[in-house]
Amino acid sequence: MAEIVQANWFLILAALVIGLLVAWWIFVVSRRTRVQLEDKEESEGKPARRNQALIDAPPAARQEADLPPPSAAPLGTDAEAGDGTPAAAALQTPPPPPAPAPASGGDDLSRIKGVGPKLVTLLAELGVHSFADIAAWSDADIDRVDAQLGRFQGRIRRDNWVDQAKMLQAGDMAAYEATFGRTS
Repeated sequence: MAEIVQANWFLILAALVIGLLVAWWIFVVSRRTRVQLEDKEESEGKPARRNQALIDAPPAARQEADLPPPSAAPLGTDAEAGDGTPAAAALQTPPPPPAPAPASGGDDLSRIKGVGPKLVTLLAELGVHSFADIAAWSDADIDRVDAQLGRFQGRIRRDNWVDQAKMLQAGDMAAYEATFGRTS
C-alpha cells in the first residue's frame, strides 16, 4: 500500500485539490443568496431602503384605522363639522359598531373561492355575513373593506368575490361552476 501511495502521490494530491475546489464551489460560490451587511455609520445620512421601510411600517389597515374620520372643517379649527358638533368632537367619535349577524346565521362565505376560515371570521367582524352583503358592494365598498383585510388585501378583486356572491346568492350553481369551478 505504501508503495502505491509513493508511486501515485501526485495523482492523490491532484484528486484532493480537485475535491476541495468542487466542495468550495458547491458550498460557497454557487450560493444565490448574498448577505450584505451595512455599516450603521455609513447609512445614517442616507434614506431608508425601500424594502426595509415596508418591513418596519405597520400594516396599512392598522394605519387607516388609527386615522380620524374626515371632517368638513379643517383640522385645528373650532368650526362646526356640519352636523352641529364641533370639529374636535367629530374627530373623537368612535366608528359605529359592525352590524349584528342575521338571525339565520348568514351564508357560508367559505363557499366563495379565496375565502377561508380566517377571512370568514374577519368578514363577520366587519359585519359581512351573507352573499347578499358582498353582492351589493360598490367599488367604494370594496375599497373600504379591502383596506381592513390586512394581509388579505387585494383578494376581493383578484378572486372576483362580488360576481361569485351574486351567483351563489341566486343559486345558479351551473353558471358558478362553469365560471369559477366546483365548490368544495
